[in-house]
Amino acid sequence: MNIDYYYSHVSPWTFMGHQRLLDMAAKYSATIDFVPLTLAKVFPVSGGVPLGKRAPQRQAYRMWELKRWPQALGMEINIEPKHFPVDDGPSAKIAVLVQRDGGDISALSLAFMRAVWQEERDITDGDTLAAITTECGFDGKALYEESLGEEAAALLEANCNRANEADVFGSPTYVVNGEPFWGQDRLDLLERVLAA
Repeated sequence: MNIDYYYSHVSPWTFMGHQRLLDMAAKYSATIDFVPLTLAKVFPVSGGVPLGKRAPQRQAYRMWELKRWPQALGMEINIEPKHFPVDDGPSAKIAVLVQRDGGDISALSLAFMRAVWQEERDITDGDTLAAITTECGFDGKALYEESLGEEAAALLEANCNRANEADVFGSPTYVVNGEPFWGQDRLDLLERVLAA
């Protein structure tokens, strides 16, 4: 069984679900099709708005959830990181280039998310992106430089178009056999499908 995994590196919800998704896929011998994207290309199509433009009530409730979920999952995260919100495009472009070359981006994506939510690193900074990519076993400097070019932009655009065609409106979204599951809090429901 295959899971289409649409996600942004700057989403705390994606971070909270990432390793659980990997473990779940391994448990049920499912494959994951990683589709990193930038929410700036998804929100306008689906009616979503960036965090800073949401109503105060929604922003306040988000903070409650950011306090509750890490505790429930036994995870450490900084709910108000120094480098957030930031553009998720630069890291996504590196990920799609690694993917183009046949590389496994599961650990790289986790490292980008950890950088934001645990390590106070700026994943829009070129040196930081190159360092994280190198730490994951890739040629960080070369990939960062290539990520500034047209091919990386086109690959990322294709991912965003794919997400929009699949009616994705937020991160993370998992799709199995055309059935979408939005949010890491739907992983239990996704597991039922995999188990069946």
